[in-house]
Amino acid sequence: MELKDKNKTIVTFHSGIMTIGGTVIEVSYNDSHIFFDFGTEFRPELNLKDESLETLINNRLIPAIPAVYDKNLSTDLELPTIGEFNHTAVFLSHVHLDHSKMVNYLDEDIPLYAFGKTEQLLKSLNRAGTFLIPSPDKELSYVRPITKVEQGEIVTVGEITVEMMPVDHDAYGATGFLIRTPDKFLVYTGDLRLHGYDAQDTIDFCNNAQDCDMLMMEGVSVSFSDNPRELEIDTFTEEDLVESLVELELESPDRQITFNGYPANLKRFAKIVERSPRTVVLEAQMAALLAEIFNIEVAYYYSSKNPEKVEFLDESLEIPYENLLTDKGEYLWQVVDNFENLQDGSLYIHSDAEPLGDFDPAYAKFLKMLASKNIEFTRLSCSGHARPRDLDKIIAMIHPKLLVPIHTLKPENLENPYGERILPRRGQKIILQGE
Repeated sequence: MELKDKNKTIVTFHSGIMTIGGTVIEVSYNDSHIFFDFGTEFRPELNLKDESLETLINNRLIPAIPAVYDKNLSTDLELPTIGEFNHTAVFLSHVHLDHSKMVNYLDEDIPLYAFGKTEQLLKSLNRAGTFLIPSPDKELSYVRPITKVEQGEIVTVGEITVEMMPVDHDAYGATGFLIRTPDKFLVYTGDLRLHGYDAQDTIDFCNNAQDCDMLMMEGVSVSFSDNPRELEIDTFTEEDLVESLVELELESPDRQITFNGYPANLKRFAKIVERSPRTVVLEAQMAALLAEIFNIEVAYYYSSKNPEKVEFLDESLEIPYENLLTDKGEYLWQVVDNFENLQDGSLYIHSDAEPLGDFDPAYAKFLKMLASKNIEFTRLSCSGHARPRDLDKIIAMIHPKLLVPIHTLKPENLENPYGERILPRRGQKIILQGE
């Protein structure tokens, strides 16, 4: 960093540009800098040989950032040099893997901050050691230390302060950031929406972000069309999804019905348990999540994917897997593996579970396998990302002086009627001039 830039706010977009996910942004001022988030891009078609630091950097799934990764990780890569910083920290907005997957590769001398809900959920999700990239010298279930931040708390990193606020998203505990340097006010949305259970959280966040100097904003929903606002308006909400699932159950009283969803969407699972006319049976790891986070006890079974016993689950609520395979009306159960064992003519409800969609090569194979077994596939989906018109509403509520679209394939589809817009390149630095 040149001396003339030391006392200016500098924002570097290391990754998460012209792609969905893998956002790593750096904000620096003088001898202080912070990073957010710390996940990887999702590129299953690469079929990587491993997820070593070197492999991920060489395939551009994570950026080559100096002095941030664990010094014990072996690599032959020469990372670029960096200016002298006395204050460094990393912040996580939420648990989704494109924002959190490589936290175990972060140097443990660097503090990692997240909402208390995110810290708790991340540890629970990684209980079986299959969620995060594992640390090379720790047990599989290890999650590096995270400093828990509560709502309203201000974190100070040298001359930079960060306030984390809850937003509506399909990951429990999701947040956006209000970032202040001595001369600028910056806002990072993380991932957010206005059509979930916690829409008011997003509105409150926007009200607190008003008139910021820079808004770094996700734009997933404008990624798939040159004219996204001309597409048919999607009004399907989380409540609508649960109602539709219940209707499917009522329409098929004498039929095996299974489902799956994304585990971080805890509120959706909790609502399904509450509203289902059948007894809901969850895979044990998912049942453990609801028990730990919401204190909800639900029937469960052990899958071959995660056979390890969860000691704190009530044994009287365990349902033998064999009972589920033969059931035709008592249970709505979460299936996570061995789909070929489901009954001929049964109904499977896919609710934002993996494989996530057409962009994943596994998705077409998955559908073909279900069809070969005469298993009816029904997709019930509700996006965790704000719809195009809602993105416009969010920008209008915040009224930013500068808009920087990120986390999208088509950043040009987000506009800023209230000031400037910059469409950054990967690795680009933006130096914010003083007033």
